[in-house]
Amino acid sequence: MSANTTSREYTIKETAALTGLPASTLRYYESIGVIAPIERGASSGHRVYGEDDIDRLMSVACLAATGMSVSDMRKYVANVPLGCSAAQDQIELLAAQKERLAKEAKQIALRRRYVALKIDYWHAVEAGDDERAELIGASALELADEMKKIGKA
Repeated sequence: MSANTTSREYTIKETAALTGLPASTLRYYESIGVIAPIERGASSGHRVYGEDDIDRLMSVACLAATGMSVSDMRKYVANVPLGCSAAQDQIELLAAQKERLAKEAKQIALRRRYVALKIDYWHAVEAGDDERAELIGASALELADEMKKIGKA
């Protein structure tokens, strides 16, 4: 490779396709400081994304996919250049997100159990098994109460 090889440049449309982030989200993230301002083409004034921008945006897209808040993403991205001195902050941000995801996974598991109970309930109704339908209905109510408690926690 020669020393004067330039990296590829991408339009906002190409960047959106590569990262999975809509162009509107790319502009929004730039406007609120989740990502640094993007260079503009000299003649067109349009955003021109480089390889480094794509790499950073892929990381941001992964954080967004976890459901991380925009505020936390902004903190995370701001900490990256600080390296080791920001490691504890990064760990805390990611650990908090891990906990949010664990709570969300528990809520989803409960919802799946609730749906399964309701399917069993309607199978019992269809079969004319009123006793079984009543038992399943009671279980579904208990599970609904549990779901409410977890939703508030």
